[in-house]
Amino acid sequence: MPHSVSLISTIAASLGLALIFGFIAVRLKLPALVGYLVVGILIGPHSPGYVADQGLAGQLSEIGVMLLMFGVGLHFSVQDLLSVRRIALPGAILQIGVATAMGAGAAGLWGWNIGAGIVFGLALSVASTVVLLRALESLNLLNSVNGRIAVGWLVVEDLVMVLVLVLLPPLAAFLGAHPPAGAHVPATAGGNPLLSVAITLGKVALFVVLMLIVGRRLFPWILWQAARTGSRELFTLAVVAAAVGVAYGSSVLFGVSFALGAFFAGMVLRESKLSYRAAEESLPLRDAFSVLFFVSVGMLFDPRVLPDHPLRVLAVVAIILFGKSIAAFLLVLAFRYPLNTALTVSASLAQIGEFSFILAGLGISLGMLPPEGRSLILAGALISIALNPLVFRVIEPVQAWIRARSGLARVLERSADPLAGLPSAVEPAHLTGHAILVGYGRVGRSMVASFAAQGIPFVVIDQNRDLVEKLRAAGHQSVAGDASDPSVLVQAHIARAGVLVIALPDTFLVRKMVEMARTLNPGIETIVRTHTEEEADLLRREHIGQVYMGEHELALSMTRCVVEKINRPAGPPPA
Repeated sequence: MPHSVSLISTIAASLGLALIFGFIAVRLKLPALVGYLVVGILIGPHSPGYVADQGLAGQLSEIGVMLLMFGVGLHFSVQDLLSVRRIALPGAILQIGVATAMGAGAAGLWGWNIGAGIVFGLALSVASTVVLLRALESLNLLNSVNGRIAVGWLVVEDLVMVLVLVLLPPLAAFLGAHPPAGAHVPATAGGNPLLSVAITLGKVALFVVLMLIVGRRLFPWILWQAARTGSRELFTLAVVAAAVGVAYGSSVLFGVSFALGAFFAGMVLRESKLSYRAAEESLPLRDAFSVLFFVSVGMLFDPRVLPDHPLRVLAVVAIILFGKSIAAFLLVLAFRYPLNTALTVSASLAQIGEFSFILAGLGISLGMLPPEGRSLILAGALISIALNPLVFRVIEPVQAWIRARSGLARVLERSADPLAGLPSAVEPAHLTGHAILVGYGRVGRSMVASFAAQGIPFVVIDQNRDLVEKLRAAGHQSVAGDASDPSVLVQAHIARAGVLVIALPDTFLVRKMVEMARTLNPGIETIVRTHTEEEADLLRREHIGQVYMGEHELALSMTRCVVEKINRPAGPPPA
């Protein structure tokens, strides 16, 4: 086939076969991405028949990573990232250390040197943001507190890996690297590692400053100018150009990864009132290119590693699925976050992805990692990515099992936590006929301001401990925890409350919270929010309560409703 059509043939074969095998996977009750990975194996260099252009597939998958991270940035503001820094920053660093030690220990048992062990362990320690985003979006958890913590955790991992990629070349010789003949060794090898780190931090800091000061004004303005033309094509072009252009420019000029560059591009565009439209316009392209990402991963896999080294493959999978997940689970509990948050974060980390492949490639080019190491990393990635949706599905039953049978888990979840209950000095009058507000996001903040201005007694429940601490510092009654947990509702004095307001958009959690609240207080009034008409219709059919949509207007309307209900006797739940 002529070289000039290799791009077309790669895209056609990847997307066409992905559609077929993705459909088969779904019919077999498996995640569609399992089918995409199988396609990559079939058209890769290690399988007979047609072989797609691996280089082109890898570049196409990079575009998918850019667009996916751009979409996250559109929904994840700087304030969101800062709000989870106290758990995401130390938690991610400690978890990377634990997982790296486990991987290096396994490599040592196989006779590898310390350099190979470190590269191997680091590759197993970092999860795939692409895989996590797809899982969170499919479960409608991306905008939840748990989702923000998980994404923030992986963003910190990505930042750490940027430093790792800079440090490995100058440390290669010290760690016993033996570059293969003819291999390209980066120019920084043998340089001063402290100087390399300083230069990298300076470049990243300069990029962030430019994006937050210049980009947050320039890019929303460009988006608005494109929208004013009335041309949908120009608007879509502006969105995609911003995502890909900033990602590429950040890599060339500042040494920042494509993924992080696109993430910051999304964050600055979030300042625009057109951010929701930008997210919708880029969604089809994100989905298409993310398929190419999974296909390209499958193309790297050599199936012979499974029969040749089955015990090593099992060890790698055990470290990914259990080792670092259990470490993250215990770390989150140690930070006194709820059991549900610990399970969500640990499930998010039970896979590896794009940065693992980059590290493996660099390790081989520097002579630090044997080729067998990359095959084991790819095997672990394929198996963990395929199983990750299933891991998310078992969160609820595992949580129920732990709470029902493990007294130790219940003690760990709420042990001596001053934020888990209200102070004893709270006036009883403040906890009778009061409003319970679940969620202190944008809507919740507006409602708290209105409650305080009108003298309405209230208690806020939120899973973010930093927000609860700020609320208490401001003199507001608040409780840290998951409002679907009856013990958290009891701490907010649900039995004597007049109305429950749920300012979270997660339909599944809303239903659980309302059901639990009505069990503890059959006469409580309920007010909930949602993003879509479909979700609103579903909640109304199930008699969840009064349903509102919107943001600021939503908060004002819900506040007026609370005032009406708080000033009259509570009746039975709506029929």
